[in-house]
Amino acid sequence: MSQAATIRRLSSRAPQFLSMLDALLAFDNSTDDAIERTVAEILANVRSLGDVAVLDYTRRFDQLDAQAMPELELPQAVLKAAFDGLPAEQRTALEAAAARVRAYHEKQKIESWEYTETEGPMSGTRLGQKVTPLDRVGLYVPGGKAAYPSSVLMNALPAKVAGVNELIMVVPTPRGEKNALVLAAAHLTGVDRVFTIGGAQAVAALAYGTQTIPQVDKIVGPGNAYVASAKRRVFGTVGIDMVAGPSEVLIIADGSGDPDWTAIDLFAQAEHDELAQSILLCPDVAFIERVAASIEKLLPTMPRRDTIAASLAGRGALIHVADLDEACAIANRIAPEHLELSVENPRALLDKIRHAGAIFMGHYTSESLGDYCAGPNHVLPTSRSARFSSPLGVYDFQKRTSLIDVSAAGAQTLGPIASILARGEGLIAHARAAELRLVR
Repeated sequence: MSQAATIRRLSSRAPQFLSMLDALLAFDNSTDDAIERTVAEILANVRSLGDVAVLDYTRRFDQLDAQAMPELELPQAVLKAAFDGLPAEQRTALEAAAARVRAYHEKQKIESWEYTETEGPMSGTRLGQKVTPLDRVGLYVPGGKAAYPSSVLMNALPAKVAGVNELIMVVPTPRGEKNALVLAAAHLTGVDRVFTIGGAQAVAALAYGTQTIPQVDKIVGPGNAYVASAKRRVFGTVGIDMVAGPSEVLIIADGSGDPDWTAIDLFAQAEHDELAQSILLCPDVAFIERVAASIEKLLPTMPRRDTIAASLAGRGALIHVADLDEACAIANRIAPEHLELSVENPRALLDKIRHAGAIFMGHYTSESLGDYCAGPNHVLPTSRSARFSSPLGVYDFQKRTSLIDVSAAGAQTLGPIASILARGEGLIAHARAAELRLVR
């Protein structure tokens, strides 16, 4: 292989394999001190000055010389015009993707529930859970040339399905450069308000509120290092979806697929940026060699070949494993954002996978279909966080409230239990609150 297509080879039989794998997976998700200082200053200024600070930062960073915040809000008519003005092919594709994403997320809705205890000393006690949507959500969407209408679909639709009352989108438009597909997606998904602001100042405006932009309950959506730092800092004042790391794909192959397909699927993650990670696990040495040859052959044809080459060289790997069982065990250790089961019988492996953001089963299920139009959300846990977190979904825009309605009879049973435990913790008022309700 040429230097341009360098990708490391590893074997699970190597004595130091696990330490080499952990080194490959390691990623420092922190930002540098300069970014942190800048973001802290921006957040403080927006919190104290509101619209004035947002306008100032928008002039400085996006070269938009607005005199008042209303100039930075796009009317619904502008969003509709962007949608109506799309080429028919793009409009049809956007509508088809939105319909599939909405239909999938409709299945995620959960309802409130209650039950009544009808027998024994707790008879008449009602317990349950009330499910309510968030009132207002902020959606951050990258703008300018790096614009992603799919991000609008994946973030706005589950919020709307959940019943969020108001969805406010912020999208930077540097030098006034607007992306028609992003605005069209905002119209199609029912985004309520759109402001052409971005960066840490947009996150601050959503988190704290300004004279024009109301405070939201949660902020979702991807952004650069400044946006990620700002989201981390405002968490607690508002909710956030996650702070995502670089994109990842792990492919488990048994050698029954097309090596060109596998190479392109590795490229599809690597083209995001130089820190993206693409890994292949396979027990078939000959297939690994065919994939390596496909990488060599296809890389020169890729418009983003320099980014792909840097990603594969820096964080990619072709790993020879003993068998598919070992591949599944290694996959659970990696806990990838995207896992492709490129094997003849993917369902046979499904029960062995415990940790993955999304699982793509079979040779025809490319990860890119999940990015745009399969239906499930493409906002997925990265950097091994699939061990403890889940894809974005309707449940991220709903909250659950416990319902407790204890009967007079039930209080006689629960009161002594609460009293004993409260006194054991030294919380006497807690104990007395339960004891006063006991019948003497």
